[in-house]
Amino acid sequence: MFDRLRVACTGFEREQIDCARGLTRAAVGIVVVDMEDETDEAGFLLTLRAASLRAHAGQYALPGGRIDAGETAVDTVIRECFEELGLVLSHDDVVGVLDDYATLSGYAITPVVVAMTATQAIAANPHEVAGVYRIALRAITRDGAARFRANPDSGGPILSLALAEDVSGDYDVIHAPTAAILFQFAELLSGRTTRVSGFGQPAFARK
Repeated sequence: MFDRLRVACTGFEREQIDCARGLTRAAVGIVVVDMEDETDEAGFLLTLRAASLRAHAGQYALPGGRIDAGETAVDTVIRECFEELGLVLSHDDVVGVLDDYATLSGYAITPVVVAMTATQAIAANPHEVAGVYRIALRAITRDGAARFRANPDSGGPILSLALAEDVSGDYDVIHAPTAAILFQFAELLSGRTTRVSGFGQPAFARK
């Protein structure tokens, strides 16, 4: 899967957002890891944000945050993965960068794809992260994972990803912006280039 990942990301021409629109730059990491079970599958790390955080508290997210002055998106992801999860990553671990995505909360998010081929212990920072989950890539690439509903604000369809085939509650579902970013990643793994700028977000994404 790691070889497939590198091939998929090679040559991808991403769309960038002009932050003259007043958006704040941020970056998140799609950290691809071994599932550490007998299936020999690859997965990615999904976090649950701590309830004490000022923004997006208690929501599922990819590790990341605001891009500080002098940083690139890659620099930010490396720093945030260490601060949030205790992971030591380098620029050599980066295999691709996906489309920027504008959020309702005023950010332009740059997703950075990282292949964590070496085994590392995850040490979540409890001030930022309430939980860390390894999600198999097949959960987002399978048929029926992506779900679309009409946007009451007349924008693009609102995208969500069902992480399990039998969805019994909200904890099985992730929503845009995170869902939009992961959907483009899943499409790329499936050999398709799908832009995410047209996908809407639920109203709670503003919080």
